[in-house]
Amino acid sequence: MRSIVSLQTRNCLRTARRWKYTSPAAVRWSSSEARQWSTPLAKQLSEAITTTGPIPLASFMRMCLTSDMGGYYMSSQEGRDQFGQKGDFITSPEISQIFGELIAVWFVAEWIGQGRRKGGVELIEIGPGRGTLMDDMLRTMKNFKPLAESIEAVYMVEASPSLRDAQKKLLCGDAPMTETDIGHRCISKYSGIPIIWTENIRFVPSNPDKTPFIVAHEFFDALPIHAFQSISPSDSSQEAEKETIQTPTGIHKLSPEAQKANQKKKGPQWREMVVSPSPPDSTHTTLSTPKSQQPSNPPPEFQLTLSKASTPHSLYLPEISPRYRALKSTPDSLIEISPESHAYAQEFARRIGGSPTSPKPTPSGAAIILDYGPADTIPTNSLRGIKAHQRVSPLSEPGLVDLSADVDFVALAEAALGASEGVEVYGPVEQGAFLRAMGIQERAEALIRGVKSGEGREEVVKRVEGAWKRLVDRGGSGMGKVYKAMAIVPESGGRRRPVGFGGEVDV
Repeated sequence: MRSIVSLQTRNCLRTARRWKYTSPAAVRWSSSEARQWSTPLAKQLSEAITTTGPIPLASFMRMCLTSDMGGYYMSSQEGRDQFGQKGDFITSPEISQIFGELIAVWFVAEWIGQGRRKGGVELIEIGPGRGTLMDDMLRTMKNFKPLAESIEAVYMVEASPSLRDAQKKLLCGDAPMTETDIGHRCISKYSGIPIIWTENIRFVPSNPDKTPFIVAHEFFDALPIHAFQSISPSDSSQEAEKETIQTPTGIHKLSPEAQKANQKKKGPQWREMVVSPSPPDSTHTTLSTPKSQQPSNPPPEFQLTLSKASTPHSLYLPEISPRYRALKSTPDSLIEISPESHAYAQEFARRIGGSPTSPKPTPSGAAIILDYGPADTIPTNSLRGIKAHQRVSPLSEPGLVDLSADVDFVALAEAALGASEGVEVYGPVEQGAFLRAMGIQERAEALIRGVKSGEGREEVVKRVEGAWKRLVDRGGSGMGKVYKAMAIVPESGGRRRPVGFGGEVDV
């Protein structure tokens, strides 16, 4: 499961303030040294950092996940699969078909609650994985004929060519795929609805007359994060702060105007956690690798350190919300911020509720976000690495390890509400509570009743029961508590709560 937290990152962050800053020059090796890297991407990252200096954690995550040179989600290696029992992690749609069915029912309820629009409905999935969730949704929606007939297109926001091919095979079968001005297109096996692929939601046409139904399941956890730590003031750090700033090309002296502005700053300052190659002679002990990761894994090739000077990100990002600013005065406070997550939440809100620059006379549509993270606090120490369903260092084997971090649901809500006055946000609520409210137990019981008697029935019943209970259980390997659901819906003054979040719908 992707919810296993990497203890190494936690240890690195806790001890970061005791580490001495390592300049870019100190991590450079002679080209004659034949250091063996685990992947081509690891070598590329090392060479880039040797040239520019330590990079933000967000840059490291982005390269590891989406680099053209062997990024985790970009690889098309034969026989490799990130999802399912044979992959690195398993997601809710892969556990039970009921999950996708209930997400479809949630959108049906929103469609009904918003007046049963007869056209202009768009389904948009962000980060569709292998396409399992959308496949279950479309299979379910075809049973609601008026809604199915109102769907004009399905948009799949997917950057990985290999995953796009897997989605096409599942959703369209042998139907031909053609290129379009925004990506690719084919006709689905469900009611002839066109499926359109594009790499970013910005490329999906935005029309105030459309009704977008957006789902993002385990998408936000894979977006890059910046990590910051508040440091106590000291004579040396304050003097350095007044005169320098760290950028991707090194530490530079500030202009006289900037130095003068900095002189007015007193008290703790934010410092960014940055990534650099581990020294060639590093050991698990020197890198604080958790014992559980040591027996079968070499020391991580990269390390997290605390930036010596301010970075552009540390001067700006922790100041965008009072939630972050309130922690600045507490030395050693840790926060994680994902600007890309904020941007996606803002885009969802604008498409549903409109904005001053793109008004929407009648807000319509809905977005549901399902992911893991704290309900009302800022994530800290949450970077994790998963490989073959096991916890590994997130700083090892770039491109072969899945990286993720907790989602800051409150930040998503703030971003959505700030982007559009035409939306409301509900949640987050625990996934277990949401699925129970949507009728997961009743649906499982119906499936079990439909299993024919005979050899193998007992095994099927056991599998169905085990699957739905895993999705809602709050302890052990259950996903009901760690995972959360959040909804963005048209503004109604709180008069119409969505189903699963305390509301009902009149059928």
